[in-house]
Amino acid sequence: MKATVYQGNKTFSVIEREMETPSKGEVRIKVAYSGVCGTDVHIYHGMMDKRVNVPVTIGHEMSGIIDAIGEGVSDFSVGEKVVVRPLDDRGVKPSDKGFNHICEDLKFIGIDSPGSMQQYWNVPAFTLHKLKQETDLKLAALIEPLAVAVHDVRLSGLVAGETAVVLGGGPIGLLVALVAKETGADVIVSEVNENRILKARELGLNAVNPTKIDLIGYVQERTKGRKADVVFEVAGVQPALDVMTEIAGIRGRILMVAIHGQKREVDLFKFFWKELKLIGARVYEKEDYEKAIALITANELPFEEMITDVQPLSNIQQVFENIDNNPDGMKVLMDCQA
Repeated sequence: MKATVYQGNKTFSVIEREMETPSKGEVRIKVAYSGVCGTDVHIYHGMMDKRVNVPVTIGHEMSGIIDAIGEGVSDFSVGEKVVVRPLDDRGVKPSDKGFNHICEDLKFIGIDSPGSMQQYWNVPAFTLHKLKQETDLKLAALIEPLAVAVHDVRLSGLVAGETAVVLGGGPIGLLVALVAKETGADVIVSEVNENRILKARELGLNAVNPTKIDLIGYVQERTKGRKADVVFEVAGVQPALDVMTEIAGIRGRILMVAIHGQKREVDLFKFFWKELKLIGARVYEKEDYEKAIALITANELPFEEMITDVQPLSNIQQVFENIDNNPDGMKVLMDCQA
């Protein structure tokens, strides 16, 4: 079988590897599609070399079909369509308070252990979620990032009739915006990249460029002075942190979706003055995956438009180089059986 391997130094190789029989409690998946995540790009740039065990096969956004079942697995059958929720929480402790998805010793499959950018992949059965047979496996590769968005919106408490501002119109930002709109909220996407603004508008979203308009004034006018009920900070840059407390209305909720690798300045006075809430959001829980699966299965949102390219595993080096050269793209999928 073919497998991709990150070798370090911005280099991938494609190798022939023997298929492995699934161990006890595992299944082997014939991987259909594997999406390229922002984390995968960070790995490519060498930013996670201290964490990943180079050389390694990466990838965690995927869809596929069960190909073989290991000893002790009784809830799944060969031929079933599945996705993997790539969280290995076997190190959970009482001190984690039952929040297994963010437990202290959490291992992320596809980063801390081999991932999905290969033709066949052995994973623990407890990570699997079943799909309906009619589910489009190409769209199903979006379930993992969509579950992130579902988790973010759920934690925000956003309800129909409220106003949500999404700061950042990349893949996760636009998925957050789509899920927020699906709840019945009025959604504004703030993004500086004109091509991404066009993509957001193609998805039926209201998108504006904060370098060309007064975002604070725009939100205030659109909400008749109430400002945003919820702000999703997805951009991960200082200007987004500066504006998030300005556009949030009284008792607004701010969801910290972006990962900030360094300390940032935040206007804490606004939290006191307007009784704001700052909520951290990380990965997803089982219910978020099931909601994401339901949304993909129903296929009533423009998910197909999120996929900007599909390439075979043999082109993995070119795929990552193209992502560097084209920051406008949304979601690139690797066709693992092509």
